[in-house]
Amino acid sequence: MFGYILPEKPELKIREFEIFRAYYCGVCKSIAKRHGNILRMTLNYDSTFLALLLSSMLDDKVSIKKERCIAHPTKKSFVIRNNDLIDYASDMNVILAYYNLEDNWRDEKSVLSAAAMLLFKTSYKKLHKKYFEKCDIIEKRLQELSKIEREKCSSMDKAAEPFAKLMEEITADKCFCKDSKTEEIMRWIGYNIGKWIYIIDAYDDIEKDIKKKAYNPFIYQYNYLGEDVDSFKSRIKDKVEFNLTQTLSQIARSFELLNIKNNSGILENIIYMGMLKKTEQILKIGSCRKVEKSI
Repeated sequence: MFGYILPEKPELKIREFEIFRAYYCGVCKSIAKRHGNILRMTLNYDSTFLALLLSSMLDDKVSIKKERCIAHPTKKSFVIRNNDLIDYASDMNVILAYYNLEDNWRDEKSVLSAAAMLLFKTSYKKLHKKYFEKCDIIEKRLQELSKIEREKCSSMDKAAEPFAKLMEEITADKCFCKDSKTEEIMRWIGYNIGKWIYIIDAYDDIEKDIKKKAYNPFIYQYNYLGEDVDSFKSRIKDKVEFNLTQTLSQIARSFELLNIKNNSGILENIIYMGMLKKTEQILKIGSCRKVEKSI
């Protein structure tokens, strides 16, 4: 369900792209340093966006260095080191990856997921102790989501609500929000990001869920009756596009209320162009039909 939040790379300035990569590599190396190299495989772009968004409101300068990477040993890349925001984003990345594996084991009895959870055990226990209240809220939201799925909820908005509230909790961390107003704005941004991710992921997974006979809110809301999958997706596309566009609009309007002190160009690129392009790619509208490759 993660990895949808990407920049529109051709529209980034060279310096902005290098900074984005520095955050991405910083989160990756933070995971490796504090949780082990294997868990680096869970890294996604959404965690990079979280680190960028939180750091954009702070005056603190980040320390950027050039280092080699295990994935690219012959080439040095910029990386941000020893940064609380990077560490927070990497911790949230690991926590959500663990819960995703747990969900796969519970719903699909995936042996692979059960085995992978063992690799997370030590790190997850430490993180659960460190972020006890946050983990408690995340678990509660995931339980609500599981209940909705078991009940075969036929409302896309209701189905998306638990995940939206989960992302709200992760995005608006009190340690990085200087005042209640900022926290309120960040909560609304996080809520709409969560809703956007849930909806776009549900649409993206329609064919897979039909084949597996798994829950998908669109199947029940729009009465899928065994028709051709592409025809079904085409039938509901306009309604899905409307909902996704509305959530993106709310994210953009809220973002404009923040006191952004750095990385504004990168964040504007992601919010105004990257997420919109990803929407068009998944819905296969306009000229955006190719999925963005890894940076």
